[in-house]
Amino acid sequence: MIASNKLALVRKAVLWSVLLVFAVIQLFPLVWLVNFSLASSNEMFTTGLLIIPRQLRWDNYEKAFVSGNFMAYFTNSMIVNVLAVALVLTLSVMLAFAITRMRWKLSGMVRNIILLGMMIPIHATLLPNYVIYDRLRLTDTLFALLIPYVAFSLPLGLFLTCGFMSSIPKEIEEASLIDGCGIYRMLVTIITPMLRNALVTVSIMTFLNNWNEFMMASTYLRSARWKTLPFSVLEFTGLYSSNYAIHFAVMALSAAPVVILYIILNRHITKGVALGAVKG
Repeated sequence: MIASNKLALVRKAVLWSVLLVFAVIQLFPLVWLVNFSLASSNEMFTTGLLIIPRQLRWDNYEKAFVSGNFMAYFTNSMIVNVLAVALVLTLSVMLAFAITRMRWKLSGMVRNIILLGMMIPIHATLLPNYVIYDRLRLTDTLFALLIPYVAFSLPLGLFLTCGFMSSIPKEIEEASLIDGCGIYRMLVTIITPMLRNALVTVSIMTFLNNWNEFMMASTYLRSARWKTLPFSVLEFTGLYSSNYAIHFAVMALSAAPVVILYIILNRHITKGVALGAVKG
């Protein structure tokens, strides 16, 4: 009995040690980012992994916030990403209901065609999209970012939502229809609340995937009207030199909303991914 208890303690200690190592590896980039953002540009050329600044340069964050047009770009990023998340959620729920509940011959083929989008990298369509947007005069507009962000986030959203919706008993929907509930009301008031974990997971993944996207934004946008947060880094990039310390401050500020959001909703994300993997 004593030997088994000791063995259990050893296994637990080994498990926690391994998890601690992985946690340090995962968190180190954030620590490194914050560390370099509080140093001066001259102190960055060091052989060590981290810097011990002679003086904490909090003014880097002030310059990044004021001179980098941070609030303007942050607002644009929030508008684009919130709209993308809302559209992906709406389309995912509607498509999942149509595919899993409605009887029509092409439902399986439509589902498979949409899911094929998970195999296509978003930047593989960069040049074709630019030609199309240029002819339709959509470059330098909100739709130039919104369309590809929604299109490439929808396959994953549909995959998770279909898995969850298939697990909902059809008797619930039949009972609501008997009680006089219309199909749209049933979808909004009954089905959607039961998909909460899946929808939270889809929301966070859509937000994370599009928040720091820069390649499409830099290709399709020219003026500052709809430029997103990654453009703030370019404000401190010169032709012959750059202020690297403020670059790190901008990146730390850009990462902060995503990190905070993930910490708040981590439980729902983990549960949604785990259940979606089993049910999907």
